[in-house]
Amino acid sequence: MRRTVFLVALALAFCGFTALGVWQVQRLHWKHALIARVDARIHAEPAALPARKDWPQASAARDEYHRVVVTGEYLRNADTRVQAVTERGPGWWLLTPLRDDGGDAILVNRGFVPSDWNGDVAPPVGHIRVVGLLRMSEPNGAFLHRNDPTHDRWYSRDVAAIARARSLGDIAPWFVDAERDANASEWPAGGMTVVRFRDQHLQYALTWFALAALSLFAVWRVYTSRDAGRPRHHA
Repeated sequence: MRRTVFLVALALAFCGFTALGVWQVQRLHWKHALIARVDARIHAEPAALPARKDWPQASAARDEYHRVVVTGEYLRNADTRVQAVTERGPGWWLLTPLRDDGGDAILVNRGFVPSDWNGDVAPPVGHIRVVGLLRMSEPNGAFLHRNDPTHDRWYSRDVAAIARARSLGDIAPWFVDAERDANASEWPAGGMTVVRFRDQHLQYALTWFALAALSLFAVWRVYTSRDAGRPRHHA
């Protein structure tokens, strides 16, 4: 009886591990398609931002990482510094609202500023053109750190919360990561968007399939064991 129960458990384990392996293969194909789609977006010619009527349907799958262009004027004295840790060290993302030519408010991540920088980071004056990547809002905060608008402490680029804190009114539900401007000063440093996707599905799939194979081997061993089910005699 125990042998039968053990064999059934091993068979169920084999089916479960195989199903998990197949699921990881499906995730692998999905992730590669995502990487290809994003790669095509970030290297495309910049296009206009989504129209206001499309704001309610904004989503990462449809809109994020599209290369876009916007023209307008930055709003003065409305910068927000968001804590950041980058390849260039700790510091802040410098987010500034821009009023585009159509009158809409757009939050622009002008780039990275190191924590020890005390120089001028005021936005350019007058009509400007910004090219960058469209990014979705990052609500609430970061791991173990929630945004604290009351004390102006920001750990994520939460568009809606920043708009409320700066009294910006209605604003686009995403922000633009500005590209590096060759004619701009060193800081803020644009063009530091990290486009990297964790892709370990092949390793996971191989692990699950290996466990399935071990389960199948264990079934064979139990089933063919000479001593399986043979009563033992004690002296």
